[in-house]
Amino acid sequence: MGRVVLSIFTTADGVVDDPQRFTFQFVSEDSMRTGLAQLQAADALLLGRVTYEGFAASWPNMTDEAGFADKMNSMPKYVVSTTLDRAQWNNTTVISENVAETITKLKAEVNGDILIYGSVALVRWLLRNELVDELRLVTYPVVMGGGVRLFEEPGEPGVLRLVGAQAFDSGVVVLTYAPTGDKLVGWGQEPGAPVGEG
Repeated sequence: MGRVVLSIFTTADGVVDDPQRFTFQFVSEDSMRTGLAQLQAADALLLGRVTYEGFAASWPNMTDEAGFADKMNSMPKYVVSTTLDRAQWNNTTVISENVAETITKLKAEVNGDILIYGSVALVRWLLRNELVDELRLVTYPVVMGGGVRLFEEPGEPGVLRLVGAQAFDSGVVVLTYAPTGDKLVGWGQEPGAPVGEG
């Protein structure tokens, strides 16, 4: 049985958009090892359209000795979109309807993680529909003062259960949470509302 696992870069004040503004100066050997292990543990990628298009424009042209590019380019990829006509990155399937049912079926078919990078609009929809099994908030010691935040829609307070914490030499901390089912999906829209393209 697979798990849907979110891995997202965030600042100390919760900003998640445009991570290249705050991540590069904090790259460290221990964070790279952890990132590669996370990727190698995944059987598939699940992405929103915007994140997918950014990845598809860059990863096919990348190479590295560690193995990030080989894994990213070879593994199965699923992009949730109602506007994407076709996916050019190899091993990509477009999910345009019956999203919850398709992801539930995918979880039953794989043994490893179904990894999500970024994809804020998609992640919000997945959380509302209780389809996220683990959230890894890669937290950088930076305060942006403004920007898009993952948890910014109005709604009921949500409760998460801490299942892990890892600090890197750079000062970056990975906080790993599991949803408890206690009102985490309560923001703004009904669970069945149309999925976003992020």
